[in-house]
Amino acid sequence: MESKSKKSIIIIGGGPAAMMLACTLDNEKFDVTIVEKGKSIGRKFLVAGKGGFNLTHSENISEMAQKYEGPKSLFDALNTFTNEDLRQWLSDIGIETYIGSSKRVFPIKGIKPIEVLQAIILEMKRKDVKILTETLWSGSFIKNDTIELSQKGIVTKLKAHKVAFAMGGGSWKVTGSDGNWVKYFRLAGVECKPFRPSNCVMKIDWSESINAHFGKPLKNISLRYKDKTIKGELMITKEGIEGSPAYALSYYVGESIGSEKQEIFVDLKPTTSIDKIIKILSSKKKITSILKTDLSLSVGAIALIKSKTSREDFADPKTLAAIIKNLPLQIKGLGELDEAISTVGGVSANAIGDTMELINFSNHFVIGEMLDWNAPTGGYLLQGCFSMGRRLGTLLNKD
Repeated sequence: MESKSKKSIIIIGGGPAAMMLACTLDNEKFDVTIVEKGKSIGRKFLVAGKGGFNLTHSENISEMAQKYEGPKSLFDALNTFTNEDLRQWLSDIGIETYIGSSKRVFPIKGIKPIEVLQAIILEMKRKDVKILTETLWSGSFIKNDTIELSQKGIVTKLKAHKVAFAMGGGSWKVTGSDGNWVKYFRLAGVECKPFRPSNCVMKIDWSESINAHFGKPLKNISLRYKDKTIKGELMITKEGIEGSPAYALSYYVGESIGSEKQEIFVDLKPTTSIDKIIKILSSKKKITSILKTDLSLSVGAIALIKSKTSREDFADPKTLAAIIKNLPLQIKGLGELDEAISTVGGVSANAIGDTMELINFSNHFVIGEMLDWNAPTGGYLLQGCFSMGRRLGTLLNKD
């Protein structure tokens, strides 16, 4: 039962940002309710865990912050609730973590994603947070200290002095993150940018010679787009290229798709100088043998090189070395929105203040992937959501 002396806070959405906010709010000051349209909370959180549960990254927070694009409030959140703070908080609720060889942070071996979620839910229960599932936001904002919801088709109203929206971005609809809330925000005069995919496949029209190499990796490469270069591993797929470098650069490619020709460049031997490669290629051995044995290039990499060179260029050490160091790939587009790991777009930075409060609506806040921001995979996305939830909770506790 709601206390007359407490303010009611409704959190709409049940993802990482929402859960962290609920865990942070002072239950001596607030009655907190999470409203989730699905049958359970944390569904996208669990799906993210299937591919390797990167809870955050271990690099210095100042270096980590450089990987993000977004509003000032995001960076304020990262600086006030860092990756080290997150690891300590997880430890406090019974989830110990370790740093992997990739410098990504994982739950210690044996702890499954569902156990992490259960620990967070237990912490919310300890804070007396109420959770309403299968409950939809109607598209309305607070009026007369109430907000309108729909529970299994029946319209209901909840007491609400403040509301925090955390309904997610535009990908992975199966988890409930469908972006349908945008139409209501726009009708209310809140500036929202169109969703577009990020951390997704880059589509390429391959020549037939590449078909036999779908599913094969390109290891120890670097990928360049304009002035940005990312090292890592790529996977050749039927659609194009996937992997951390492609995902990280997809955001920047997406900014210009449709307005100009998009080309990215693969350096197949980023730790070897072009002069050294020319010298190696000048051997009297067969070129294909040199590429495979002396330069340790995979059959997939060699196939890509051959698809980009004529017979004459393939036989010329200088021309071939230039291709190895700067192999061009033309991008025809990005992956489908719903299949992207994350999306950019949503509530514009112009629509919120530094406290993530909507400028047009006092006591209404937006956190998580609803906001227009970007981060690469590897724990950065979760850290951003957790940090925003923590930051808003801390600010509201001070009110």
